[in-house]
Amino acid sequence: MELRQLKYFLAVAEEANFTRAAERVHISQPGISAQIRQLENDLGATLIDRSGRSAALTAVGEVAFEHARAVLAAAEALRHALDEMNGLVRGRLVVGMVTACTVTPLFEALSGFHRAHPGVEISLVEGDSAALVEDVREGTVDLALVGTAGPAPADLDGQQVISEAIVAAVPPGHPLAGEDGVTLAELSVHPVICLPRGTGIRAVLDQASAARGLTPTVALQAAAPGAVVQLAERGLGVAVLSASMLTQHPRLRTVPIIDADIAAVLSLVSAPTRSPALRELLVHCRESFGAPAHKAPAPAGRGAAGQVGP
Repeated sequence: MELRQLKYFLAVAEEANFTRAAERVHISQPGISAQIRQLENDLGATLIDRSGRSAALTAVGEVAFEHARAVLAAAEALRHALDEMNGLVRGRLVVGMVTACTVTPLFEALSGFHRAHPGVEISLVEGDSAALVEDVREGTVDLALVGTAGPAPADLDGQQVISEAIVAAVPPGHPLAGEDGVTLAELSVHPVICLPRGTGIRAVLDQASAARGLTPTVALQAAAPGAVVQLAERGLGVAVLSASMLTQHPRLRTVPIIDADIAAVLSLVSAPTRSPALRELLVHCRESFGAPAHKAPAPAGRGAAGQVGP
């Protein structure tokens, strides 16, 4: 009796059909039939009733089904335990990141992890922060770099990377260009260029404005911070981004938003898990990002972790 034969037996029992079971486990139909016959010979009992149109379990097969499932589960648990002991992490990880991400420590963490554990397949997906958070909750994404208004969701494991203020940015000659600061009320009378809903920066702007009974006039929006900057440079509105997103754009004058007291936070979030691969990736992330970068809600230069993403 072999483990693969038990796997084939479970497939036939669950599909109630030899052809579908063969497709599921990627073997020919005659091949899976022969393996089940060999298993029955080894056990000295008929497990599958082949007299009807579907492949049904016999009474003995019903008993064997539960034991076969337990044996395969135990074998899988043994493999994972030994992998952890030997440091041989395998599997697949889906990593999410905010659109137009330029946070290089994330890329460094992925690179270091890949070198250490080449047996793990890594898939990288982009999206807005709100959607990525839901993907992590649903289990379709293992780890995501997201921007939020304030701390990351409490139901997820999170590592804060950076926390800073949102600011306004305008070209020379704009009415706000000579100001040392602007309130959300003063900002609301100007057309605003910002990231779309679902991003952390936009959530900060909307929530801070709503807390004061205000609704910002978002005239234009773009998914990439660079596009927001270029639109503002051409005088189409006031850019609202995080402070670090604007440090490389001297053509815009940065103006603090003095009463936007909700921080734009960039965090790594994941669901609680026992996955050895994810645990190892988180170790590399902690090494790459280092200690969380905390910034007061006021304009500041680029932090060690790079700019805050959407």
